[in-house]
Amino acid sequence: MAQFRFNALREVLNREPAAFVREENLISDYYGMMVFDQAKMKKYLSREAYKAVTDAIENGTTIDRKMADQVAQGMKAWALENGATHYTHWFHPLTEGTAEKHDAFIIHSADGGVIEAFSGKILAQQEPDASSFPSGGIRQTFEARGYTAWDPTSPAFISETTLTIPTIFISYTGDALDFKTPLLRALSAVDKAATEVCQYFDKNVTSVRTNLGWEQEYFVIDEALYMARPDLVLTGRTLMGHASSKDQQLDDHYFSSIPTRVNRYMQDVENEAYKLGIPIKTRHNEVAPNQFEVAPIFEEANLANDHNQLMMDIMQKIARRHKFRILFHEKPFAGINGSGKHNNWSLSTNTGVNLCSPGKNPKSNLQFLTFVVNTLKAVYDHQDLLRASILNASNSHRLGAHEAPPSILSVFLGTEVSKMLDLMEEAVVDRKMTPDEKTALKLNIGRIPEIILDSTDRNRTSPFAFTGNRFEFRAVGSSANNASALIVLNTVVANQLISFKKAVDKIIEKGIKKDEAIFQTLKDLIIESKPIRFNGDGYSVEWVEEAKKRGLTNITNVPDSLASYLRPENIALFNKMGVLNESELHGRVEVEYEKFVMKIQIEARVLGDIAINHIVPTAVEYQTMLLENVKNLKEVFSAEEFESLAGARKNLIREIGEHVSAIKALRKEMIDARKVANIITDIKQKASVYDTSVRPYLDKIRYHIDKLELIVDNEKWPLPKYRELLFVR
Repeated sequence: MAQFRFNALREVLNREPAAFVREENLISDYYGMMVFDQAKMKKYLSREAYKAVTDAIENGTTIDRKMADQVAQGMKAWALENGATHYTHWFHPLTEGTAEKHDAFIIHSADGGVIEAFSGKILAQQEPDASSFPSGGIRQTFEARGYTAWDPTSPAFISETTLTIPTIFISYTGDALDFKTPLLRALSAVDKAATEVCQYFDKNVTSVRTNLGWEQEYFVIDEALYMARPDLVLTGRTLMGHASSKDQQLDDHYFSSIPTRVNRYMQDVENEAYKLGIPIKTRHNEVAPNQFEVAPIFEEANLANDHNQLMMDIMQKIARRHKFRILFHEKPFAGINGSGKHNNWSLSTNTGVNLCSPGKNPKSNLQFLTFVVNTLKAVYDHQDLLRASILNASNSHRLGAHEAPPSILSVFLGTEVSKMLDLMEEAVVDRKMTPDEKTALKLNIGRIPEIILDSTDRNRTSPFAFTGNRFEFRAVGSSANNASALIVLNTVVANQLISFKKAVDKIIEKGIKKDEAIFQTLKDLIIESKPIRFNGDGYSVEWVEEAKKRGLTNITNVPDSLASYLRPENIALFNKMGVLNESELHGRVEVEYEKFVMKIQIEARVLGDIAINHIVPTAVEYQTMLLENVKNLKEVFSAEEFESLAGARKNLIREIGEHVSAIKALRKEMIDARKVANIITDIKQKASVYDTSVRPYLDKIRYHIDKLELIVDNEKWPLPKYRELLFVR
């Protein structure tokens, strides 16, 4: 095994940067070339078919079978011209990643040959075997029917030689078995609720869309070293490894020159992304060694999320061409920066107004503050749901450590927006305002554009921060499907906007002017949600105590956090908003519990295997060498000289023995704890026992392995060390 490690290191040192073939044209010349976008639809579809698709995208209308056939024929013609031989319905099951089943375009012809065919029926709906996808009890294993249905709002694209059609995935009974279905429902809910509120300010607003700009952090590891680490291969993170003497202490990796091999990899990834219409804008070194970030221009949230899932797949595929492996785990290395996927969220109208951006006059700024305050109240009321949407087994390692926000949900607004809310809180709006009071308040609101955009610092410790024209949900994990967080965020904001409108209308019915009714309602919301506003250091011990005084929750374990979904009021909320019914909600929570248990179970098995089959034998072998050395010293030197020379070696032998004994004992205890947990039938209880009784052994065993790494001869150590994984190019 040690030889395997050094062979891997030699392979890395001899590695040359892979060749990069630059596209001859400008990015704009080939951007979206593999996407069946509106330009392609205009070319390949009839006017009627084109209108049917655009109406479905913009207005949610249904495409009938006749039009679907026309769309399918045009899509097929375009795909075949671009080298496609197969088609697939591409969906987001409740696993990590995406799913696809490829079928050739061919069908039998009358003369015994084959012809290429593709119908509207196939485009609109397929029936993949759903039996092996997790459902959380929504359907039984023998109930294999599941349907994928075309999502026209996310354009089809060609991946290699396959026409790929984004779809939802539902059960035979219509229950959602994926992430996209409830995401589309949540986006629809916030569209309707936000549009009705916008009508207070602009009657021309007929729709509101959710925007998402994701920032994807990741680690790049050389393939040879990756393959020499079974824990990385099987769990995505290092289950052992002593800290490197130098890692990120000097902050010298952040924004520094991108290594040549990595830069060529990034260029290849970007070329593929541009062809698929993914608007990648930014690439840079992140804080930790071998950590990087990629980010696109913001897009409509459903499309942006599809692009993120596709981008992760592209990154992993192209990495292999460059002899790299990509780590999306939130905490692949202990003691250094973990990886997140910041979700930059905003709402915009069909009239082109960003509802999270200050306007140019008091009226538009009152609209801006309306949406800021309602978002604030939604986050405050549903902090536990938002935490549950992002807290899982892997992200729980990251939150609260090394550049990651804490598990306490708080909202950073910055100095100027906070001042505006304080001003509105102090205003006398619980009665009819005098003309002077109304003018003064509106004048102050009207000053926002002059002061807000560039005078607010960023707060990296805030899980949910306002950053000038959007909110940044920084707690989302690197490996996550953004939809999980977006489903909750859009649902709670939609619910809050509905509540806000009811409150305002009730005041208006009493004869109060609209603006005064809005001011009065906003004031109440500002006061009620004030505890969650925090502009300070989220890492500090003082904030933990302060948050507790404010009544904010701090749930750090996954099982208790997931339980938030199933509180009666939250079941009622999702059902009322038409996002998830009770069966769907119970199902996906059960899936999350199962994933939590299985991840810890796998990590425990992998660690136990490596500890006993690799680490312990290596340590014992080195201990035996030391024992032989001590015996030889005794034969050569006098008793007095021997004690002087062999004392340190004997202590080392004893120390190795203690660590080896501890590893063996702890491994047995961990196995026994797993056996106890595995017979528990209630999945929540099982997850809790795994969290409290099994998971702690991972750190306990790791402690002794990491100590042995510092003792055992470097030439014998079987696994690549942190200093090799993080710095060897």
